[in-house]
Amino acid sequence: MSDLVRLSLSIEQPLFDQLEKLVRKSGYVNRSEFVRDLIRDRLVRTEWDKDEEVLGTITLVYDHHRRQLAEKLIDLQHHHHTAVLVTTHVHLTQHLCAEVILVRGRAHLIQKLADLIHQQKGVLHSELSMTSTGAELH
Repeated sequence: MSDLVRLSLSIEQPLFDQLEKLVRKSGYVNRSEFVRDLIRDRLVRTEWDKDEEVLGTITLVYDHHRRQLAEKLIDLQHHHHTAVLVTTHVHLTQHLCAEVILVRGRAHLIQKLADLIHQQKGVLHSELSMTSTGAELH
């Protein structure tokens, strides 16, 4: 582990009380690790805002009986083949499928792909989960 730096900060009592509740509710053993994770979360959002190379997952649930939807989803992934790392496909019911697509690339391109997938008729729900390549987090 890198050298630790101790710091002191001042916040209002009601805000401190809310912090304590969040730490307990989140299952952290101490405030320090909670605050470290808050900072890391902000750093990840900054990477996305600055259009850096990022990592993400696109999770979608769709009706595979929708005409040509599977082909459209595959075509979108092939069109963005430099960003798509891997896709996992799961059969949920006789009519519904789920896919998780792991993607890596510039933030705006990943967002564009997620938006295109979400816009397809027959996609019932999709969600982009954004994270970092980790280069700026340690």
